[in-house]
Amino acid sequence: MAKFTKEMVNDYADKLLIGLTEEENKMVLDEFDIIDKNINIINEIDNLEQVEPMTHCLDDFEAKFQEDEVEKSVDIDELLNNCDSHINDEIKVPKVVE
Repeated sequence: MAKFTKEMVNDYADKLLIGLTEEENKMVLDEFDIIDKNINIINEIDNLEQVEPMTHCLDDFEAKFQEDEVEKSVDIDELLNNCDSHINDEIKVPKVVE
């Protein structure tokens, strides 16, 4: 894979709508360099393709399912009494996005 460049990082940051300063761009490039070096070390492991992927980090992991239990919920009128404003059964909240 091609090495990440300053221009690539800036392009991705622009697409994500997060502008990066020169210092932040260098930090991202340094992090990618460390990640790339670690991946290269992993790729040097002999017969890596023959290792079966793990589904969990513990060998003896066993998912235990339990039955759903119906519980009585809090009365809606009691909940709405704690709200500053509500319309019918809906809580009115302040607008946060223009």
